[in-house]
Parts: sequence; structure tokens; C-alpha cells
Amino acid sequence: MPKISWKEYQAKNVFDEYVSSDQKLRPENKKISDFIAKYSKRKLLNTVKSSERAISSRGITFRVYDENKPLEQFWPLDIIPRIVQKKEWSKISKGLIQRLKALNFFINDVYNEQKIFKEKIIPKRLIFDSGNFRKECVGINPPFKVWANICGTDLVKDINGEFLVLEDNLRVPSGVSYMLENRIVMKSVFPEIFEKHKISPVDEYCSKLYSCMKSTTKNKNPNLAIITPGIYNSAYFEHVYLAQQMGVELVEGTDLFVEDDKVFMKTVRGKEQLHVLYRRIDDLYLDPKVFNKNSLIGVPGIFKAWKKGNVSILNSPGSGVADDKVIYNFVPKMIEFYLNEKPLINQVETFLCYEKKQRDYVLQNISKLVIKPANESGGYGILIGPKASKKELENYAKLIKKNPRNYVAQPLINLSTSPTIANDHLEPRHIDLRPFILSGETSYVTQGGLTRVALKKGTMIVNSSQGGGSKDTWIIND
Repeated sequence: MPKISWKEYQAKNVFDEYVSSDQKLRPENKKISDFIAKYSKRKLLNTVKSSERAISSRGITFRVYDENKPLEQFWPLDIIPRIVQKKEWSKISKGLIQRLKALNFFINDVYNEQKIFKEKIIPKRLIFDSGNFRKECVGINPPFKVWANICGTDLVKDINGEFLVLEDNLRVPSGVSYMLENRIVMKSVFPEIFEKHKISPVDEYCSKLYSCMKSTTKNKNPNLAIITPGIYNSAYFEHVYLAQQMGVELVEGTDLFVEDDKVFMKTVRGKEQLHVLYRRIDDLYLDPKVFNKNSLIGVPGIFKAWKKGNVSILNSPGSGVADDKVIYNFVPKMIEFYLNEKPLINQVETFLCYEKKQRDYVLQNISKLVIKPANESGGYGILIGPKASKKELENYAKLIKKNPRNYVAQPLINLSTSPTIANDHLEPRHIDLRPFILSGETSYVTQGGLTRVALKKGTMIVNSSQGGGSKDTWIIND
């Protein structure tokens, strides 16, 4: 059986993680690429089958919805790792901490002093028109004035190989459990690589998250829990996983009640006060007394308990005001305004459709741009102009004109590629990267992240809900 040949691997007109523009293997990845080259095609396929068996036996799944019906699927993992050098990651980590620090300053400012409006850095109306602004949160100060304790920031590499921030996920960022499970599976199929190379571990995340949660309460022996919408949520696997790994309770809204502005869990031993809650449900469904009165998954009275400081909620209600693609455009200005620093990581150029001049540009160049709704997630609602039909472009133009505040546009970034198994050989596929940042008493960045890969040839949609897969991300210090 023939071996894997890098000579057959063609990556053109894009930054490839393993191969340079002149089709030479990158020296920083040479040890790993040499290792892969020793594999026969048969051995590689057998290794793929081994990884699939490991995923099946560990029950690593996710949910997608087909005609509103939930479908359970095994997690898709491509076994060719994504490589990032330790030196490069160190810079990225500092930039991510800087970015989240500024975002938390911003959220606290919005709900309190509103200095950024007074200095006219950001127009006030943009915030108050945001679907994620919660007027009920005005005047509240969470512990350490940190509203977003957990953040998943999406990074991409451009044609020059430079990391850029694509977006920040501050409401209920998901995917960290798959990052952790990917590593366990990869260790099982490539043990010899981990023995020979200095690959940064990722398994400390759960202990760091536990410490972050615990730091938000003054109680010396607190009860901690994760609240889930239930088994039909697309990220339910992650909810269960994190609860198990941290040794905390996994609860639903019906498991909790509020008494004397304190939150209690129903247990076989009677009621137990809950001090810290990691929420995996949206603001609007958290408390039917305050937000959506029809919510059946929330806890009546929990908002008041949080407001009085009797329970910590991570991420805080209202933190989504910074999880808005319109607000994303102003983050570099936030960093300068709050921290008096220059951004350590650049971000993708963004056009704001609410501004007439920029809107006119977008409408004139809609076939060349990527159009995104301001508050959608999961890759839904995105229009990729160069691949859209004439009718799709016309429909989107109408949507922009009808509600310009709700849309932003970005140039089409030709995402970097990484070798990915296609049948019995390697082909380049587009990738992004979601590292996770924790902020509480201290800050922490995962030594790696969830690399998402567009498994379909030619597409740049990496979301698992739309046919994407994943790779293990190796931060290497050889």
C-alpha cells in the first residue's frame, strides 16, 4: 500500500498551515509532517477508524435539527492536527486577555457610568437598539466587575498567515468539551507523538473553570451548578461533560426555586442554597418574572437574587450587549479607551450598515462581501456574496434596507487551510480556531482551542451544525 505523499498535496492561493506558497513543507511543522509521511494509506484509514471507535465508545455526540427534529450525531474529528508554535500562541494569549478585559470594562460601563457614550466613542443608540441590551441590568456590578467570565473568541488566519479576530462569543460560548475530548482521542491514536513532542496540555480547563466560578462568591464552601435547558439542547453533551468533570450539579430550571431572594436546589436531603450558577440558557429565558414570561426553562425570581448578590451567574445577564457584531467593530477603540493600549491582535475589517455611507458601499459591493446578522450564531443567516445567487443577493439587499442596524459586512477572508483526510489522501480544507478565555479573580487562556474545519471541499462554513468538523490544536514548544 503506498504511503501518504506530501508531493500530491496541493494548497494554492491560500495560507496553508503545513505547506508554503512554493509548495514546500513548513519547517516548524516538519516533525509532524514527517511522521504523517511514514503512514501508509491503509494505516491512516485504520487510524481514522480507531478514532471513530474511540469517539463512539466515549459517547461524544452533538445535536443537529432537521425539520425541527433533533438528530444525535457522533462528533466529527479529523486526525491531522493543527499546529501552532508556542511563541506565536503566547502573543495570541496576551491579546485575547487584553480583548476580554476591555470588553468587560465596556459592559460594566454600559450598565453604570456610560463614559464611552459621554466621550462619543460609541453612539449610545447602537447599544440601546441592540437586541442584547438589558435595561434591567443598569446599576449592577458583578464580582470583579466582570460580566463575561467565559468567552470563546473565533480566530482566523488570513492569506499572510496572520491571526485575526473574527468574532467574540460572550453569551453562552460552546465547544470547549469537544476541545478536551479531541485531545483524549488523539492521545489514544497517536501516543508515540505525545511521548516525543512537547505539546501543551489542555486538560486543566475544568479545574480553571471551577476556580473561576468559585472566585465569584465569598462563601467558603459554596454550592456550584450548571443550568441547562435540557436534553434537547444542541450542546447538552457539553453541559453533562463539564458538570461531571468539575464535580458540580447539573440542573434544570425546575430543580431550582427562589426563597427570600436566595436560590435553592431541590435535593433528596431537602433544599440546599446555590451560590454560583454557570448558565447555559439565554438571558431571555432565565427568569420569567423579568424577561420572557412564557419561559418554562428559567427560574422565577433568580434575577433579583443575582441583583442582590446572593447568587453569582456566569456569564452575567446582559453580557450579550458586547456579543453583537456591530459592537465588534468598536473593540479596538475600547482597548485604547479603557486600557490605553494598542490591540495586540488585529480584527477583520467590518462595515456597519446602519451608517449610510458604509451601507451604500455594502449594497454596491454585496456580491463581493460576507453579510452577517448582528446577533445570530452558529453560522446561520450568513450570506457569502461571491457564492450567492442573484435572487439571494437581491433578497439580502432588501433585508439590509429594511433593518440596517441588524447587519454588518466583511470582506471574504480566504481562511487558512490545513491537511484533512479525504478518503485515502490529504486535501486542504478551510479552518478557524476558537480558544476559550476565563476571567474572574485571574485570567486564563486555553493552551489550544477548538479548531473547526470545513469538511466539504470548497466551502468555508466550519460549523458542525452545517457539516463542519474539528481538529485537535497542538501548541508545540519543540
